[in-house]
Amino acid sequence: MKILVLTCPTGGGHNTCAKYIKEEFNANHISCDVHNYLEIIGEKTSDFIEKIYLDSTKGQGTIFKNVYKLGELYNKSNITSPVYLFNKIHKEKLHKYLKANHYDLVICTHLFPSMALTSLKKEDYIPFINVATDYECIPFWNETNPDYFVIPSELLKSSFINKGIKEDILLPFGIPVASNFSKIVPSSFDLPEDKKIIMLISGSMGFGNMLKLVKELLNNIKDVYFLVICGNNKDLEVDLKLLNNPNLIVIGYTKEINYFMKKSTIIITKPGGLTTSEVATLNKPLIHMMPIPGVENYNADFFAENQMSLKASNIEEVIKCTQKLLTELSLQKTLVENQKRIINKNSASDLVDFVQKTYIKKEG
Repeated sequence: MKILVLTCPTGGGHNTCAKYIKEEFNANHISCDVHNYLEIIGEKTSDFIEKIYLDSTKGQGTIFKNVYKLGELYNKSNITSPVYLFNKIHKEKLHKYLKANHYDLVICTHLFPSMALTSLKKEDYIPFINVATDYECIPFWNETNPDYFVIPSELLKSSFINKGIKEDILLPFGIPVASNFSKIVPSSFDLPEDKKIIMLISGSMGFGNMLKLVKELLNNIKDVYFLVICGNNKDLEVDLKLLNNPNLIVIGYTKEINYFMKKSTIIITKPGGLTTSEVATLNKPLIHMMPIPGVENYNADFFAENQMSLKASNIEEVIKCTQKLLTELSLQKTLVENQKRIINKNSASDLVDFVQKTYIKKEG
């Protein structure tokens, strides 16, 4: 069997999830590739949509919030969305690509390719599976018609069913994180061990006013190291290094995120679905900070309501939550125990096992 995972560059989580799925299949000696769906339908389209997404999340994310709310309202109208119609137009390009490369199964970590495949399904059946990468059924998932739908938790079944997803196709495996993520390999980077480390992750593109946040944390919380992952935000990396603070460790883009997470006592991050799942997989006390309005609010709410994280809406709350977690070890334990209970560490391997039993045995 030859599998293709389709993703889109609207946030790093879709891409990282796709990478984890590929790694897990390859580790089980199953052919699996990852491709950007937007590049298949046109490179200019890919650049344009990625720019729109990045622009919408700048500042306080007001544009993204309004677009998300519009999507929710459109969803309730039962009118075919322009998002579906956009992807329907490009179904033939995707069809040709799949046939030319002899793919037997497609896994979608993004809504767009799933919509194209749904339209295509009416003419030529190509097996495909959806994978939700957030702790909420986002607008327009109900316009897709996959064979199966991987969702983040059993606790979210009702949310997806209420949005129109059939219960019998739901697979509550969790957001796929590769098994090797928990296997920490030796790193070339030596972190100090004389004080606790508090890790801050601002997202794949380094969104948010991290510079101000870090300054306030350094001023208010002493005798710890603050380890900041800047992602692709070079300006933030430079600005933080210019602070020249002995309690500040600044890292740019890294492929060793699991190493840094494992070494940290507390992790503070924007509530992206994939990053949140990574932290929970490693069972770390977690603070969700300043979500981009929209689905990130749902991610933070799901974790906070199930006592797997603390939620902070502004810099002052981040400081208070950090101080609280540092002093209340029982609270740290509660967050970690609930993560262990609710979040499936074997999410990616469970997906691979399911595909082997459902599709590969059927082929044989």
